[in-house]
Amino acid sequence: MNQEFNTVIKERGINMSIQSLAISGLMTLNLHSLNNEGAEGNYMQTRQVQIVDRNGNMSDVNAISGDMFKHIQGEHLYHLAKEGGLPLCSGCERFDANRIVVDQEFAAQYTKDTLDSEILSGAIQRCTLDDTQGILITSDIGKKRAIGRKSVLEFGWIVGRPETTRTDSYFHVKYAAEGRGKGAGEKTGAGNTGQNIFHRPASSGQYAVVLNLDLYRVGYNDILMQYALNAEERSQRIKELLKSVLFTFLQPNGAMRNTQNPHVLDFSGVMTLSSSTFPAPMVSALNGDYLEEIEKVARTLNVLKADSIQLLSFSSIGDFAEKLGGIIQEVNPAGMGM
Repeated sequence: MNQEFNTVIKERGINMSIQSLAISGLMTLNLHSLNNEGAEGNYMQTRQVQIVDRNGNMSDVNAISGDMFKHIQGEHLYHLAKEGGLPLCSGCERFDANRIVVDQEFAAQYTKDTLDSEILSGAIQRCTLDDTQGILITSDIGKKRAIGRKSVLEFGWIVGRPETTRTDSYFHVKYAAEGRGKGAGEKTGAGNTGQNIFHRPASSGQYAVVLNLDLYRVGYNDILMQYALNAEERSQRIKELLKSVLFTFLQPNGAMRNTQNPHVLDFSGVMTLSSSTFPAPMVSALNGDYLEEIEKVARTLNVLKADSIQLLSFSSIGDFAEKLGGIIQEVNPAGMGM
């Protein structure tokens, strides 16, 4: 663990038995096109959302969906699980979106008399992704089933601040070696082989990030209200889960990255850590005073229960990596009621 983080732990008395962790931050991205609605003619339409500020003013801004970032994080966790030898069901082994639902070997273990709670424990034990990312098990196991497994982590939309986020559309032309040809391209038996023109969006700005992780729920059977994994297995999954979150912000995959790989300029904000059943507080960076608001909430919660909430601020992407890296090295798997 780095020396700076070690000093922070000693000075603040950080408890590394963490029930939940939240991240509230402001990420600066330049010239990205990570999330688009689709194409209309030769125009690619980027994702826009409507938001409201504290004064009731509406704005139309560029945004990246939480689904996109959750998929990015899930893919990173998949590779980490493969590399670290963590268990994966046969569906997740091939990164099938249906995951354990298509795992016939898993389904064959149970009959119509098997309790849903037993199937849920089996899914948790069998697969790291189904345990942490959430799943609806709809396999016909002896009878029709619909067993829900809520995700351990929750991403919000990554939303541009209206005053500091802009989207433009840029003109591009497909290169034609034999000359310009027809402007709209020539349609032949080989397809559209002429010179095409098209317009692609690129967005730059400061984006508000909110993310919550209920680490205590890793390996937890919500039906039986007990753990299906031992402490060592939970610890390994928690560490790999947190690594996948770190990698999500270091390498935000998405659309158009072959020629519009985003310039990740900065990431600042605060991580809040809860060592009790009190939720780790978070406030959107769409609020210009979000850091002060989080500190006030944390102080109030710590009055209600001493040292239940800890704050770790970060001022850059490197600082974020150091702080979260320190947590990954030292975190212990807190259990329910601790």
